Amino acid sequence: MIHVTLKDGLQKKFEAGVSAYDVAASLGAGLAKAACAARIDGKEVDLRTELTADCNLEILTFDDPYGRWTYRHTASHILAQAVKRLWPEVKLAIGPAVENGFYYDFDTERMLTPEDLLDLEAEMKKIIKENLPIERFVLSREEALDFFGAANEPYKIELIEDLPKDAEISCYRQGEFTDLCAGAHLMSTGLVKAFKLTSCTGAYWRGDSNRKMLQRVYGTAFPKQSELDAYLAQLEEAKKRDHNKLGRELELFTTSDVIGQGLPILLPKGARIIQLLQRFVEDEEQRRGWLLTKTPFMAKSDLYKISGHWDHYKEGMFVLGNEETDKEVFALRPMTCPFQYQAYLNRSRSYRDLPLRYNETSTLFRNEASGEMHGLIRVRQFTISEGHLMCTPEQLEEEFKGCLELAIFMLKTLGLYEDVSYRFSKWDPSDRDKYIGTEEQWDEAQDSMERILKHLEIPYAVGIGEAAFYGPKLDIQIKNVHGKEDTLITIQIDQMLAEKFGMEYVDRDGTKKHPYIIHRTSIGCYERTLALLIEKYAGAFPVWLAPVQVKILPIADRHFDYAFDLKRQLETEGLRVEVDDRNEKIGYKIREARLEKVPYMLVCGDKEMEDGTVSVRARGENGDLGAMTRADLLARILEEVRTKKR
Repeated sequence: MIHVTLKDGLQKKFEAGVSAYDVAASLGAGLAKAACAARIDGKEVDLRTELTADCNLEILTFDDPYGRWTYRHTASHILAQAVKRLWPEVKLAIGPAVENGFYYDFDTERMLTPEDLLDLEAEMKKIIKENLPIERFVLSREEALDFFGAANEPYKIELIEDLPKDAEISCYRQGEFTDLCAGAHLMSTGLVKAFKLTSCTGAYWRGDSNRKMLQRVYGTAFPKQSELDAYLAQLEEAKKRDHNKLGRELELFTTSDVIGQGLPILLPKGARIIQLLQRFVEDEEQRRGWLLTKTPFMAKSDLYKISGHWDHYKEGMFVLGNEETDKEVFALRPMTCPFQYQAYLNRSRSYRDLPLRYNETSTLFRNEASGEMHGLIRVRQFTISEGHLMCTPEQLEEEFKGCLELAIFMLKTLGLYEDVSYRFSKWDPSDRDKYIGTEEQWDEAQDSMERILKHLEIPYAVGIGEAAFYGPKLDIQIKNVHGKEDTLITIQIDQMLAEKFGMEYVDRDGTKKHPYIIHRTSIGCYERTLALLIEKYAGAFPVWLAPVQVKILPIADRHFDYAFDLKRQLETEGLRVEVDDRNEKIGYKIREARLEKVPYMLVCGDKEMEDGTVSVRARGENGDLGAMTRADLLARILEEVRTKKR
């Protein structure tokens, strides 16, 4: 007999060899039905796993991330089985669960259509109704190669051949369908209750653009139809807010094939928002003691060799020239730190000069893979609110706190603060070639950051292997409307590059020391921030950020002079104003202005001219604010701009 300690601390006895599923069943039919996977002594496992010794056991349902992953992984296998039933000649690649659903990649000459997805859904429903038991079994390497060779599944053969020699090769069988898989899976196909295939797209085998293009079918699955319906409604809302779609419709940005992927063109309205953000950031940084620099967009390879970027980041850089044939090779800068270090090195420094805070609105260039490009969120040329702060060890915590407070101030002002999470990105000692510095230096830097984060009571997750090659960092993470997470703001501690560049200061005792460096952004990449703001506000930006704050709508030609006089008055106060002087009906003009998400629409007709007023409409369903004097209107809008009201 073995002792199994459950999540609530209750301890029960079972015969050795009992499965996690059998334990769940002994606790109740409802739990067994809802069970997706298990956690034994902290390790996530398949429900079929046998318990052979005393242990702690937790039964995982759909509410647990791993349980949810298992549920959707099972749905991906049901999809693959449906594909093989409808089109037996199709070759199977991989089919994992992902954050919001699952996908499976197929090698087929058939171009899948929306109608095909409906056929697949119908076949999947049949498989679910059949309630096929899902069985796990293990094969030797030779047996696995023979099995999938006989099934003519070349992608499975490649996956098997790439496994370590001593790897356990497991498969899962449901009815006539068997797939190579590490698991975990539900106990039967009938446990998947609600699902939807959402799209089909192309995907290179193993993400390699030199390999074959496969067809990827995406889907999602939930235990209840109501949950699926809510998620699908959320997807529809996400499509409406998608910055890639909405940003083009509102004429904020565009792209051009002859310019290249990842190189967006900001149109006048989008450029205006970026300009407003930059002015806001630079003014706020100046108030907090940051000193503005302007450094070159490129440098010789010599600079990047000192910093380590040439050895650790060269593949992500745009290199100009050939090292073998050219006397000098240049590269566009992927970050500003080595440039701003030269400003520090401009003259000798004392401890009295520290902390020294350099900021810059930096245009950077990174050679991102073509498959990673997405609208304004991931691009090859972008502008960032970058800064580097040199300080003494004693100043480090207070200055780090100041950088974090600046970032939080920016996030709150923009309305993004509630949407972010924090990740403490550490190095991976097992991947030693990826980093510079000694183990002692990394331990010291990470201990310093951990101490600071705990003292500031910052809740964070840990990302092993996510650190920069020269130091740990705090990444402020945010998700777009589709749930894809990206880094918005980064604050890093660097104890290594100062020594590489010979950066010193004379301390109180007359000795020369290397400063600590904090790398930080205050608002992150402006293009990415603009994308997130488009999605956050569905294009209806706060008044202070709106590219056009007021649209004046004269009813007839005789009202034009009044409209343009009003425009001049508002512009004198710094507002951004347009007059719609087209020969269109007023109802049409109002609808157009609302579609453009303009905060205020001012209707001018005979009565307004006679009274010296305007009829004010704010965007939104109940936006008719009635007649206002020019002075009252101006006071209202300017107060919203001053307070940056959201």
